[in-house]
Amino acid sequence: MTDTGTIGPIPLPPGIRARYVDGINGLRVHVLEAGFETKGRRCVLLLHGFPELAYSWRKVLPRLAAAGYHVIAPDQRGYGRTTGWDADYDGDLCSFRLLNLVRDALGVVAAFGYRSVDAVVGHDFGASVAAWCALVRPDVFRSVALMSAPFSGPPPLPFATVDAPRQPTPEDPVHRDLAALPRPRKHYQWYYSTREANADMQHAPQGVHDFLRGYYHYKSADWTGNAPYPLEGWTAAELANMPTYYVMDLAQTMAQTVAQEMPTAAEIAACRWLPDHELAVYSAEYARTGFQGGLQWYRCGTSGAFTAEHETYAGRSIDVPSCFIAGLQDWGTYQRPGAFEAMQSTACSNMIGCDLIDGAGHWVQQEQPDEVSRLLLRFLDNGAAARS
Repeated sequence: MTDTGTIGPIPLPPGIRARYVDGINGLRVHVLEAGFETKGRRCVLLLHGFPELAYSWRKVLPRLAAAGYHVIAPDQRGYGRTTGWDADYDGDLCSFRLLNLVRDALGVVAAFGYRSVDAVVGHDFGASVAAWCALVRPDVFRSVALMSAPFSGPPPLPFATVDAPRQPTPEDPVHRDLAALPRPRKHYQWYYSTREANADMQHAPQGVHDFLRGYYHYKSADWTGNAPYPLEGWTAAELANMPTYYVMDLAQTMAQTVAQEMPTAAEIAACRWLPDHELAVYSAEYARTGFQGGLQWYRCGTSGAFTAEHETYAGRSIDVPSCFIAGLQDWGTYQRPGAFEAMQSTACSNMIGCDLIDGAGHWVQQEQPDEVSRLLLRFLDNGAAARS
């Protein structure tokens, strides 16, 4: 890992400061915080997704702090300026499993002197961490806001197998079926789990900066082709309806995929939610660290290596106040058929808000920070009332 002591400061909006916190579950965690000027504030923890950083909360941090909260946003394990994690593809994936990411979050909260936080807010893969935080430690994470990635609950345990022993889980045919389509395809999460994925992106032919520009554009509301709808099932024919940033052309890398949808110079100049000088923060960090730290999270999921650990919580629901916020133009809400519905019906027993924001794609807190902040503050108020 690069020595973070040699890296220049990140340009931050007023009211946000960066700091390092040592001794967090084997990590030195880089944290952005706002609302630190006075003691005794209630706390909110913000968890980013892929391929983002704590920096993705830069427009939300000051708004929540202005409402009286101490707001903490770490670079999560595998990302940015947080160190102590192993990016070796052949290394041990165990530290990147979801329950250890929950332990990371607990460590950050405890280090700042909090026994509980009013809410944990997670976006994209950070929503998975936030969901498990609330499922496993509801005493600490007293409410949860999930953004852009629904939570469908822990996997079930094998049931009533004493007289009918459990059969081995058959191989999911969807990947074979995707590859056999007239336009052969592959699922991005399994591509992200390959050895080649990191180099494909870190050494993209167009450079990291233009790769990320294309990636963020393609998954945003700026790309007019994003008009998502619920899929009927986890089948190749249905999954192939999604854009190629989720269900890729079989022979293409992600860098090649997003290059086909690269915005024009005029579109880039008009992008107010991610101007080039802000994108440069991401591109500098990922050019330095690579993407493998974040890709390890996907490998944990696609490998199935930790399913048994998750089955420990079979039948449990998130019972603290919860909400879901996503962009109306975000396919992430529907990429796992049935998850959006299961979240609202069974996985979260106390859901007090579900909002899809028009004019936002996947990067909802960056594309529409005012509306996201308004909804989060409304949720925090309603969650406090629900607990009283």
